[in-house]
Amino acid sequence: MKLTSFTDYSLRVLIYLACEPGRRATIAEIATAFGVSENHLTKVVHFLGQAGWLATVRGKGGGMQLAREAGEIVVGEVVRQTEGADLPAECFDRDGGNTCTIARVCRLHGVLQEAADAFHAVLDRYTLADLVHNRDALSRMLFIGRERPKASARSASS
Repeated sequence: MKLTSFTDYSLRVLIYLACEPGRRATIAEIATAFGVSENHLTKVVHFLGQAGWLATVRGKGGGMQLAREAGEIVVGEVVRQTEGADLPAECFDRDGGNTCTIARVCRLHGVLQEAADAFHAVLDRYTLADLVHNRDALSRMLFIGRERPKASARSASS
């Protein structure tokens, strides 16, 4: 299954924050670390806060941090919440917009449901803590709590 960019960014935000529990980070900081749009992350952070995974503080000195322990955040739960429960085929529209002429006798629905269930079952075995077991290496790669190196004049002109 292919995850949407919304789910991808959601997982990235959670991973970033789990690298240094208790430390607040800003949207700008995380956007820079991953090279993604602050506008997209703003929507993601709002959703994660509404879902109870992030605690946010506004104003000077504000930012966000995990609202729960990383070991309490199940990866499968995050993916289900951010992706929704729909199967990746139009013929299974919940609103009755079934346009496939063979839908009543086709077995594809059952096969796709079984695959989706297996996908989620694997994700349910992992927590955010499992994803950041190599916290030190992740923190170094993302420059968490450190200033990113400036591009040298030579590399900037290349």
